[in-house]
Amino acid sequence: MAGFSDAVEADLLNAVFRNTAYSSPAAVYVGLFPSATPPTDAGGGTEVSGNGYARQAVTFGAPSGGTITNSSSPTFTAAGGAWGTIGYFGVFDAASAGNLLGWDALSAPKTIADGDSANFAVGALTVSLD
Repeated sequence: MAGFSDAVEADLLNAVFRNTAYSSPAAVYVGLFPSATPPTDAGGGTEVSGNGYARQAVTFGAPSGGTITNSSSPTFTAAGGAWGTIGYFGVFDAASAGNLLGWDALSAPKTIADGDSANFAVGALTVSLD
């Protein structure tokens, strides 16, 4: 993952070095961003909207070697209209609104036309700390 959000970075640093409690979200969701408007660590970007788009719940397995990957395969249902070329994804703490936790670029942009769907295979979403 390219980056955690600034808010998550602060929460993790406080939890590890200042003994401040961190509350994990009850669930996490993956969202999509067009190639032209990526998210940033500060939030930013313009998430896809309209034409049947909705964030999808995703689960992650146990970490190993400083890396954690998705253990479910979130699938975005067939678009009711074009979503454009998707170049980025974000992980959020809510199905809508909420907070961006982290984000990254897709290995290859994907154009979603009317009627297309998109999914992430198990193990395709990787978050690591080094």
